Amino acid sequence: MIDWNVAVQTGTRLVRPGPQVSPREARQVVTELRELSAVAQGHVREFTGMDGGIDASPAKVVDRPGWIRANVDGFRVVLEPLMEQLQARRGSSAFGGGVGGVVIQAVGSRVTGMQVGAILAYMASRVLGQYELFLPPDPAGRAPTGRLTLVAPNIVHAEQELNVDPHDFRLWVCLHEETHRAQFASVSWLRAYVQDQMTAFLLASDLDPGALLERLRGVGEAVADAVRGGEGNLIDAIQTPEQREILDRLTAVMTLAEGHGDYVMDAVGPEVVPTVADIRAKFQHRREGASQFDRTIRRLLGLEMKMKQYAEGSRFVKEVIDRVGMDGFNRVWTSPNTLPTHAEIKTPSLWIGRVIGKPELPSD
Repeated sequence: MIDWNVAVQTGTRLVRPGPQVSPREARQVVTELRELSAVAQGHVREFTGMDGGIDASPAKVVDRPGWIRANVDGFRVVLEPLMEQLQARRGSSAFGGGVGGVVIQAVGSRVTGMQVGAILAYMASRVLGQYELFLPPDPAGRAPTGRLTLVAPNIVHAEQELNVDPHDFRLWVCLHEETHRAQFASVSWLRAYVQDQMTAFLLASDLDPGALLERLRGVGEAVADAVRGGEGNLIDAIQTPEQREILDRLTAVMTLAEGHGDYVMDAVGPEVVPTVADIRAKFQHRREGASQFDRTIRRLLGLEMKMKQYAEGSRFVKEVIDRVGMDGFNRVWTSPNTLPTHAEIKTPSLWIGRVIGKPELPSD
């Protein structure tokens, strides 16, 4: 199990402070981000044609500790039921019975909580925004099932570091994040599909001690490879064969989502963000540039893979729209059967042939 309170405490203690701004400036940033998220939502709906079930609530603007707390809440919603299933499957014999077993579990949960908190502290200074898919349920049933969150200090830090127009940059970021809100709010099955894949991935963990030992050896090799500048990462190192298949499906859908967001923010940009070309050039350079330490951490956490997702996904979306138009591309959201595979993202003509080339699509 994970001690979530320890995760929050560790993360908020380790996270670096944001850029220094006055209280008045901070209030202005929060107000403008909320306003621009609403503006961006209108542009995204008009451009993509995705307007079914759109949640019009304002974006939630948070600081870095607030982002950590929000993500811990989301992790708990997804992971706690799964952890209980895994623990029941493993049984008490894994830790030993009696007081000793309880102590081992308690210590282990605190250590894991500290590890989760340290990772969140690292991420909390880099994330500009996200669409939170998994929120604690609203007993009244009135709250949206997802929430758009913008991390104000990170947006301010990025625009200062890049020396770009603050208003344009904030709107540009909102275009990307509002595209994610449109994806999950308009496509009724998408959230459940992602959660089902995540659940299957975690339940496919191999609990055999020999296999676990082999995984741990793989973790050591991944760390060494990442330090040397290779492609090794912790996610690949700990997977079972079944998990690799599931992760391929998850990676494909997230590559589509991220690429779609990047495509929309740049395609809409010239009409509403006058300095979009300057922003994109500087932002891309920022993505690619980092210290050796930062690149190593990003590889270990699989974040380098996320950078590739933006590029591969955006190329897929652009080629499909160029060839079959926005309505043709939007057939990607028809059902899980119409999502592109890894191979189809790399070669969009394969997806076009499979989905657009068929008069009917198989039901889910």
